[in-house]
Amino acid sequence: MYSKDQVSQLKQEFWTAFGQYIAPQLSAEGLRINWINYKTGIKHLFFKMQADKRQATIGIEITHPDAGMQELVFEQFKEFKKLFEAQVQEEWEWELGAVDEYGKKITRIYTVLPGVSIFKKEDWPALISFFKPRMIALDEFWNDAQHSFDVFK
Repeated sequence: MYSKDQVSQLKQEFWTAFGQYIAPQLSAEGLRINWINYKTGIKHLFFKMQADKRQATIGIEITHPDAGMQELVFEQFKEFKKLFEAQVQEEWEWELGAVDEYGKKITRIYTVLPGVSIFKKEDWPALISFFKPRMIALDEFWNDAQHSFDVFK
């Protein structure tokens, strides 16, 4: 079992390593960006990467406090589902009205890599190989679709 400080340190080490690994990758627009804290430009809309002791998850999270707004943004994403799946080259889970780890209602589009742990450095290559191409694909998708979401700014 890890102490709270060890958990924090290992997570920080992983995300620093991942950030250094992906930093040379330019965005779809050819710009340098912060891949870990990706800015969608839409309030309450995030591209989120998470890893814990059991799995890794990457996805789009819609956290607007109004459930109706969450559903509108989700419906807009559904209009782009074919483009999205072509960019990420796989099917993801589409979940309206999920509950996050804090009990807050969110909507998300995500995929999971089970059986990996951020606390095992030997799993880090698998985590990086999971996150990097999907984050790049999310950026490429967003580059094509983002203007259709301007109404939500």
